[in-house]
Amino acid sequence: MDLTSISPVLLLASLMVAATPILLAALGELVVERAGVLNLGVEGMMITGAIAGFATAVATGSALLGFVGAAAGGAALSLLFAVLVLWLRSNQVATGLALTLFGLGLASLAGQPYNGVRAPPMPELDIPLLSGIPVLGPILFRHDPVVYLALALVGGVWWFLHRARAGLVLRAVGENHDAAHALGYKVLRLRLLAIAFGGACAGLGGAYLSLVRVPQWTEGITAGAGWIALAIVVFASWRPLRLLLGAWLFGGISVLQLNLQAANAPIPVEVLSMTPYLVTILVLVLISSGRGRARLAAPGSLGQPFHASR
Repeated sequence: MDLTSISPVLLLASLMVAATPILLAALGELVVERAGVLNLGVEGMMITGAIAGFATAVATGSALLGFVGAAAGGAALSLLFAVLVLWLRSNQVATGLALTLFGLGLASLAGQPYNGVRAPPMPELDIPLLSGIPVLGPILFRHDPVVYLALALVGGVWWFLHRARAGLVLRAVGENHDAAHALGYKVLRLRLLAIAFGGACAGLGGAYLSLVRVPQWTEGITAGAGWIALAIVVFASWRPLRLLLGAWLFGGISVLQLNLQAANAPIPVEVLSMTPYLVTILVLVLISSGRGRARLAAPGSLGQPFHASR
């Protein structure tokens, strides 16, 4: 085993890239759950965004336009979810799981013509002067624009939820939708907008995988990233800044296991590979329990259907 072949600088730089798709999807899901809706269809929305973004990028020759198409694809599937759970009041857990399966099947079908096709290159945002700083330059200032967009969204979501009036109203809806409705707030409208935002973010995360991480179409490219995003939201106790740390942690695990494999480490690669998914299972078990939600300070109305006539 030769650990000297692992560069800490490159490891940290790769960590930020690996964490970006999970961070984008988790940020969207955080807003959705803050509004009181549990969306287990993140995986399906991510892979729908992945194929929509890839197809758009190939058709236009622009990776940046591909991300626009990805956001639209993820949002479209999320609106279907919104209609089913908000107006038809279907079970949120069952509907989310069904849309995940639907998204995986749709992406597999739509992706057939793109097997083996490479995506247009994504431009890197090499920040002058800052990118030349030793150590910090390669880690922080030599990434593509979507990495910085994800970081900006963390700050934007934090400000929205804690400083903006609309964000405070959205949190009130998530804590007690009946009380919010009694005060005159449009519960269904707010939840619809939150779900659309979550779907768009999931689509962006999926497109980052198909256009940047693996710049070609591969069936099942998300490989459970949506489930990890769900776990990170709970792990972060529905707080954006903690969510950033959680995304870096999960991204770091995935990058570390690849580096250890390259360094011929005696630890079985499968052990490191399965760690994020084991944590995902544990937190999903926690959130399925009422006591678990209470201990984690989950939104009070999370997963509960709302009917204006009650």
